Order: sequence, then C-alpha cells, then structure tokens
Amino acid sequence: MPFEKKLGAIQNQLSQQNLDGWLLYDFRRHNDLACELLEIPLELFITRRFLYWIPARGRPIKIVHAIESGHLDHLPGEKLCYHAWQELEMHIAKVLSGSLRIAMEYSPRNALPYVSKVDAGTMEVIRGFGVEVESSADLLQHYTSVWDAHKLDTHLAAAKVLDETAASAWQFIAKALRSGQSLTEYDVQQHIMEEFSKNNCTTEGLPICAVNAHSADPHYAPSKDKSARIKINDFILIDLWCKQNVRRSVYADITRVGVAAARPTEKQIAVFNIVRQAQQAAVELVRQRFAHDQPVRGWEVDQAARQVIATAGYGDYFIHRTGHNIDVKDHGNGAHIDNLESHDYRQLLKGTCFSIEPGIYLPEEFGVRLEFDVFIRPDGGIDITGGIQDSIVCLL
Repeated sequence: MPFEKKLGAIQNQLSQQNLDGWLLYDFRRHNDLACELLEIPLELFITRRFLYWIPARGRPIKIVHAIESGHLDHLPGEKLCYHAWQELEMHIAKVLSGSLRIAMEYSPRNALPYVSKVDAGTMEVIRGFGVEVESSADLLQHYTSVWDAHKLDTHLAAAKVLDETAASAWQFIAKALRSGQSLTEYDVQQHIMEEFSKNNCTTEGLPICAVNAHSADPHYAPSKDKSARIKINDFILIDLWCKQNVRRSVYADITRVGVAAARPTEKQIAVFNIVRQAQQAAVELVRQRFAHDQPVRGWEVDQAARQVIATAGYGDYFIHRTGHNIDVKDHGNGAHIDNLESHDYRQLLKGTCFSIEPGIYLPEEFGVRLEFDVFIRPDGGIDITGGIQDSIVCLL
C-alpha cells in the first residue's frame, strides 16, 4: 500500500478511536514495528532517536537528529531537527501541544510484550506533557499483519509443501521400520530439510521429530549428537514450518503425530481426540464470530481450546498458547491465540493468518499437538491450510 494511502487510512482510524494522533518512536531499531510501518529500509544504519507524529488531522511531523536528518525523507510531513536532548524534548512538546490521547507502541502492564517497544523513560517524557498514552496494538496490526495477494499465494504454496513433506516423512519412517533399517529423530529431521531444499523453501530453526517422552517437550529438537532411535511401537510427533525462498514470502506451520505400530494405544487415541476437539472448538469460535460480523480476540480463541482440554482433566498439561500469528516470520507481529503466556486482547483481523495448535504433554510418556493454519479471508470466511489430521497416523 502506498504510504500516502496508508496515512489516510491511519488518520481515519485515529479519528474513529478518538485519538489525537500516533507517535512513532525508535532508537537503534528497538521499535522494529515502527520501522516496518514507516518502511525504513533494513540496511539503513540508525544510531539516533527519531519520532514520527501522525495527527488524526493534518500533516505528519518528523523529528530527527541533525546527524541523521535524511532518515525519514521518504515520508511526508514537516521536518524538525535536533542536536541536544533539550531540543528533542522541545520538539516533542510542540507536536503534542493540544493533544490529550495518543497511541504508542506500549502495552498496559506489559500484557503484550510483543508490542511494548517504547521504554519507560520515554513514556515518562511523553506523559510529562499531560498526554494520555493508549496502546497502538490493534491499530498497528492493520499495517504490519494484513496480507496482500502475494503473501497469501506464498503461504498456500508453503502449506502445500508442508503437507506433502509430512506425508513423505511418514513414508520415510515406515520404509525404514519395515526393512529393519536403523533410523533416528535426526535422520527424519534431515529428510524434512532435504524436502524443503527440493521445493526451494527455507525455514527459521530446524524441524522437530520427537518420539515418546521427547514429544512431551514442546520445544525438543534433535541434533546429530542427541537423537533417539525410532523403534516399533514408538509414538512420533513431527513439527515443521517453512516458506518459499522468495521476497516477502510468508510461513506455513503444521504439526502431526503418528505411531510406529498398526494401531495406537487407547490412551493415545483418547488424548488425540481431546486435542482435536480443542482445535475444532477454537476454529468454530472464529468461524461463528466472523459469520455474524462480531469481533473476536486472540485470548478468546485460546480460551475456547483451553476449556475443552481443562474439562477433560488435562488442563495442567496444556502448557503453551493455542497459536501464533504468521507472516514473513513464523511468529508474526499480529494477534496471537493466547490467554496463557500473555493476555492477547488484540482483535483478529480479516486478511491475517495464525496457527491453531493445542496440545497435551504427558511427562515421561508422550505429547500430542495438532497444528494447522487459519487464514481469515477479506469476506470474513476462513480457510484452513496445511491439512487437517483427524486420526493418528499408523505406520505399520
């Protein structure tokens, strides 16, 4: 979106929210969200504080240090330069004159650490001018997390690769088991990485293959030197995420479970079914809210899934949030599906994508996590990507 068009949309939203403006502040890219919104190139070297004031009405104002006076020249608005800290505060006082309520990258009680980018000292300066600061959390994600057609296309391509790679991984394991070949978690991880490479995909970190008790550790990752051998009757979890190796591509992220047996145990089936019901409950809440044009927030979706697991008696074994926003980073900057690690009060927006991945982790036994991705279409409908797992994969 051209910045002038983005600016107009921001000012409309500021007026609707009865905010006098949005003050974007950064020092040395600590506020990466502001830098992204303001389209500041990644290669630009930033060593001094800058601010960009977007009033609800009127033209923006740039506050930049004289040494880096051209850093915001690509943006519209008047430029104010400073040398000394006294001048900086004088300029801030000028742009905030007459303002009562403004937005900044701040979260009350640090409820959302993902958007708490402005340091406490700077907040003291701003509030010292008699201004009330509101969180820009909901406002911000409209311009950092809503996808265009290119991003959606790259996500769908990545999701297809993941679905096919998961199937390939199960075949790889089954073939080794049937032939009596020795196979480790690390071998499966490397097989997945080879499939990514064949499909011109890249990833942050390495995929997970975890057997038995290892699958009860949500962030277990095998390595060449630390990896269990996969044996008959083992329970197996694979977690994989990737994106196309092209500019502005976005991730897809899935998790599947299987057994190196002809049939899972009754306990494995029971736990799987609970997790699947939790996943369905979360999706249904999103579907119903958008179908009736009602807002839904990240914490509510987490709670819908968590309630299913808690009611079944496994609440203490669901030890992470239900999902995360997805974008150019696997864990994006938009609303997460979370009422455990944080209280994510941000509203889910049309044109955004997130994972739904509830889990039950039984120490020293096994863990079940089921993950697919949900894209909210511009018309409010939802698409599940990456494939749906309705039963435990049986490899023998």
